[in-house]
Amino acid sequence: MATEVLLMTVVDGLGKDGDIVSVADGYARNYLLPRELAAPVTEATRRRLVKLQAERQKGEADALAGAQALAKKVAAASCTITVKVGDGEQLYGSVTESDIADALKSQDIEIDRNQIVLSDPIKELGTYDVSVHIHPEVEATVKVWVVEE
Repeated sequence: MATEVLLMTVVDGLGKDGDIVSVADGYARNYLLPRELAAPVTEATRRRLVKLQAERQKGEADALAGAQALAKKVAAASCTITVKVGDGEQLYGSVTESDIADALKSQDIEIDRNQIVLSDPIKELGTYDVSVHIHPEVEATVKVWVVEE
């Protein structure tokens, strides 16, 4: 037998919140319903889902606005990283995402190193445009100057 349930959150391989799906009785009874991932299809659950979706959209809009403000700060910033160099202006070591995050942190810009995107660590002196993924919909570029100590 199959039971129709209203998904309250995203369930991998099944659907997203608001979808009405048909699942096996045992799956609904033993997994989806106890974990509140789904609810039986009734008018009350539909109203509850609409309220949850409105709250989620408001939270996502606030997060997006915060990310856009942070992106403006990042785009306006530039950081200088001083490194030791050897012959031929080759760096001892390299400049990584952590170094860039620390340089931005000294300017009161809180960016996690995982948000900074470098294809390869920087191993030469120069100026680089580094991409920063702040939010899935927001990306900024920061100018990084790698100079000799």
